[in-house]
Amino acid sequence: MTNRIQPLSALYLTQFLSAFADNMVLFVIANLLRENGFSPAMLALVSIAFFLPYLFLAPLVGPFADKHPKSFVLIIGNLLKAVGVLLLFVIDHSSILLLMLAYFTVGVGAVVYSPAKYGILPELTNNEDELFRANARIEAYTIIAILTGIGGGGAIASMIDPLLSSGICLILYLLSLMMTFLIPRMEGNAAIRYGTEARRFFLDFQKLMKQRDTRFALVGTGAFWMSSAVLRVAVLAWIPVSLSIDPQHFSVSLILATTSIGIIVGAFLAPKLVPLRSFTRSLAFGFGMFAVIVLFPWVHITAVAVGFLLLAGFMGGVFLIPMNTVLQERGKRMVGSGKTIAIQNFIENGLMAAGSGIYYLVVYLGASISWAIVIQGLILLLFLSFLTKKRGQIKAQEKSLLG
Repeated sequence: MTNRIQPLSALYLTQFLSAFADNMVLFVIANLLRENGFSPAMLALVSIAFFLPYLFLAPLVGPFADKHPKSFVLIIGNLLKAVGVLLLFVIDHSSILLLMLAYFTVGVGAVVYSPAKYGILPELTNNEDELFRANARIEAYTIIAILTGIGGGGAIASMIDPLLSSGICLILYLLSLMMTFLIPRMEGNAAIRYGTEARRFFLDFQKLMKQRDTRFALVGTGAFWMSSAVLRVAVLAWIPVSLSIDPQHFSVSLILATTSIGIIVGAFLAPKLVPLRSFTRSLAFGFGMFAVIVLFPWVHITAVAVGFLLLAGFMGGVFLIPMNTVLQERGKRMVGSGKTIAIQNFIENGLMAAGSGIYYLVVYLGASISWAIVIQGLILLLFLSFLTKKRGQIKAQEKSLLG
């Protein structure tokens, strides 16, 4: 048992450092855009570049992680992220396409890294109980990294030169890479064929979408992350305009981090508020999230805005977790947990890219950031309306089974 503590601890630290840098990079690029005279809406365009690798590479990264030693795959993922940051030192920052290329490269590293960090856990644990605890801990480290990356990383990026903050991100990725060498190198399955696995990916996708519960959960979690991705970019632009705060002040990132705090609180309380056997009740909190999204853009008092963002995160957390749990539970039985995560990533990042594109287009056509946020809320409402209809079908099916 003791010989396994060090590799798991190394994995947790590797994940924390890498995820922290992932969130900090967004603020670095936001500062580069501002320094080069781009409108805040351009950050949505750059964000799309990060989501695209999840669409193109989703059928392949799972098989890649299984074919090779997963510690090696973690190294490749961090190296690709580091290359993306290195590009920020050499490219012309006045070119939006080159900034998109840099963030796209970070995204490629993230999509390669993701399945290996989960897939390696069974190799580092002895039994199901250890695996359960390891999953919980790596999620905890990820959440802490997101919070500190948005709050602390964003604050650091706002106070120093963008190239210096890029250097900090680079160091974090390299430290994460070095920690990976403390994780045992266990051989993968060399017999895996990418073509065969890619075809299976789309067959598994169809299987999950045909089953009512998993389709409900996939659409619901996708709608949540689409809204969250757009809000992160939109609120970053909205805070300086609506709350009269200097966009370079560290408080901007701290205010944005309150949404993540709300999500964590909501996730913690979700099991008490929404019984898993009635997971579709989480829809009520989805409508609550919608209401907050369409209301808060018209608030111009900082304390009240923070309260609204906290509430939006809380509603979102309770909305998300029951569906996520049902999806992982049902998906594990139907196609396997790893494949379910890959399909979930594919849908979520596709919707995040689409949502970011719509937000950019709306602002480009002349709408204010506040109205762009409201329009995003209305798109969420469309998804919630679809889920309400599907909820009725699920309840009717449950009644027929009981009858």
